[in-house]
Amino acid sequence: MRATLRSELLPMLRLAIPVVMAELGWMAMGVVDTLMVGPLGPEAISAVGVGAAMHIAFAVFGMGVLLGLDTLVSQAFGARNIRDCHRWLFDGLVLGALMTVPIMVACGLLAVSIPRLGFHPDVAPPLQSYFMVVIWSTPFLLAYAACRRYLQGMHLVQPIMFALISANIFNAAMDWLLIYGNLGLPELGVAGAAWATLLSRIYMCGALVVAIWWSDSRHGHESLWQVPRMVDPTRLRQLLVLGLPAASQVLAEVGVFALATALAGTLDPISAASHQIALNLAGIAFMIPLGLGSAGAVRVGHAVGAGDRARAAAAGWTAILLSVAFMVSSGAVFVAIPRTLIGLFSTDTEVLRAGTSLLYLAAVFQLFDGLQGVITGTLRGLGNTRTPMLVNLAAHWLLGLPVSYTLCFIAGWGVWGLWVGLSVGLIVTGVVLLWSWAIAIARYQRQ
Repeated sequence: MRATLRSELLPMLRLAIPVVMAELGWMAMGVVDTLMVGPLGPEAISAVGVGAAMHIAFAVFGMGVLLGLDTLVSQAFGARNIRDCHRWLFDGLVLGALMTVPIMVACGLLAVSIPRLGFHPDVAPPLQSYFMVVIWSTPFLLAYAACRRYLQGMHLVQPIMFALISANIFNAAMDWLLIYGNLGLPELGVAGAAWATLLSRIYMCGALVVAIWWSDSRHGHESLWQVPRMVDPTRLRQLLVLGLPAASQVLAEVGVFALATALAGTLDPISAASHQIALNLAGIAFMIPLGLGSAGAVRVGHAVGAGDRARAAAAGWTAILLSVAFMVSSGAVFVAIPRTLIGLFSTDTEVLRAGTSLLYLAAVFQLFDGLQGVITGTLRGLGNTRTPMLVNLAAHWLLGLPVSYTLCFIAGWGVWGLWVGLSVGLIVTGVVLLWSWAIAIARYQRQ
């Protein structure tokens, strides 16, 4: 096994590094928005953070359904069936289009309800102005998700990295122009950050469509447009069988953090801003195991498609070990320089104090957060999306969230109590999923 792990390390890194860079680029867009509105005060930071979390809580379900493409495209690619890879992309785009309308309708209903949802009176107006704009990025997010999963499944990850890095540059420029009204443009404040996000997501989607066309031309593959474009309910059901549990898992995890962010928004602006800043920093660290999980899903799925059981196990364990090494290191950084990290976003004394205490808690759950992120991906490579869904639902919603609410609002611990509950959910999820992966890969190898 050691020799197999060594042989898997370089291929895993070649795939994982661009994917990790892409995940960091995805996270960086929210971080840049938070940094750019920082001078407007804690209320603006809270509004952008809550608005982004609320929209992602809905959009992530549609994006999560398309995670099934990781398994289907990578296994088709492992079996050298390029035509089937193309067909799965078409199916993913169709499914994404079908999900767009109900997601946008749900977001619209939430947007008009914001004044009645108990947010702090200084946060609610900018939150509503941000959310009403960012809703329109939904169709572009889902199309981007389908294109990204297709490219990853075929080991074409450099275009994804390029699209997200360049989109961040574009987003920062749009933030500078639209938030503060530079170069004669209107000064839109928090709403300007939402417009910048919308335009950046349109750009990301377009960049991946061009990358797919370019890849087909370069490799001499059959054009995507030559693939039969009849909607096949059987294939859509197959994608849903894999994708719905994956979407439920993502929604369970992202949803509980989005709800925690919304609950923090009902507290004072200092607590809400501290929560958002600390969550951004923890989220940046989490992008590494998330990217390793995506790479692990592709490498495991490729090995399964090729019928190589030993390589499938080696791919999964390699991704897990790399994630453990990184998250232990990131936890150490959070303990060593918490005020310096919080100070990148705000110089407010109270925000620095509250944010520092939250980063100490983040350091505690880093290892377990990384484990659940990467193992969700490796299990997806085996075609198992149901186990992560059940574990996340139980650990976060039946255990972590009740603890968060009790400690925050009943015991009076405030935002710190919210984070204690989130930590409990992540620790339980990480431990149970590690046990589940060990059993699943051993069973697969015995088949």
